Amino acid sequence: MMYFARMKPFALFGSSIIIIFILISAVASINKKEGIPEKHLEVVLRDIGHQLLLSAKDSSSRVLPVKQLNENTYQISFQNDLGVISDTLINLVQRSFQNNALANNYIVSLKSCKPKETVLAFEINSQAGNLTPCRGRKLEVGCYIIEIEFLKKTPFNYFLLLLLVIPLGVGGFYVKNKTPRKEEEIIPIPDNNDYLQLGSFKFYADNNMLKTEDNGITLSEKETIALKIFAENINQVVEREKLMKEIWEDKGLVVISRNVDVLVSKLRKKLSDDPTIKFINVPGRGYKFTIE
Repeated sequence: MMYFARMKPFALFGSSIIIIFILISAVASINKKEGIPEKHLEVVLRDIGHQLLLSAKDSSSRVLPVKQLNENTYQISFQNDLGVISDTLINLVQRSFQNNALANNYIVSLKSCKPKETVLAFEINSQAGNLTPCRGRKLEVGCYIIEIEFLKKTPFNYFLLLLLVIPLGVGGFYVKNKTPRKEEEIIPIPDNNDYLQLGSFKFYADNNMLKTEDNGITLSEKETIALKIFAENINQVVEREKLMKEIWEDKGLVVISRNVDVLVSKLRKKLSDDPTIKFINVPGRGYKFTIE
């Protein structure tokens, strides 16, 4: 027994090395730059140009071929002159990139053709924060080009991760063993009849909770509102716009349809113990909540 006690630190260190190696490999795989097909990128950029023309009430002229100026910068140009509203351009680019999961960090510059000068610019940066100083501007009709530069990510320092995690892991192991365990927090389960029966679950909307047998599952406020909407419309298609309005927009928040998908995914997980409960995606519309 003493031999195994002495070997325990070495086994822990060896296990830590293996875990760190797996962690670094996983992070490297996640952070590896996914190549965006050039054709797909060109289609998205051309669509941005097309939507900008439509916003300027021009449905006849065309967007010229997209040019790649360097590894990370692309140019959109137009056949005819057009007028540009800064907010329209900012919202259009953000929405297109979000819908196509294209980029989170980029700089957009609107330039005049002759002389080639920047007339407005903005930066969308998930790390440093967004810079949109040109909102509220309306430019006169003229010859403009759009340059979009995709910002490179800062390389991840894997060696620093190795130096930090190993001692933290070893220290945490001993701290965990020496610290007395606290009793698990018990979620209070409502004892009343004010609930909706959803399959094998009892849904207590006022308490933000689901109950099944003797187990309680806590819901967030948004999850409670969404589930209440679905429960009131069983076997009916609930439009995305309805969910976005009642959950976010009525409280002064502006979101995209992706927020709805994430919220429904969380509800699916919390209700997964009952296979008869389903959230069916209806493309182009929303979701249908069914209980078989």
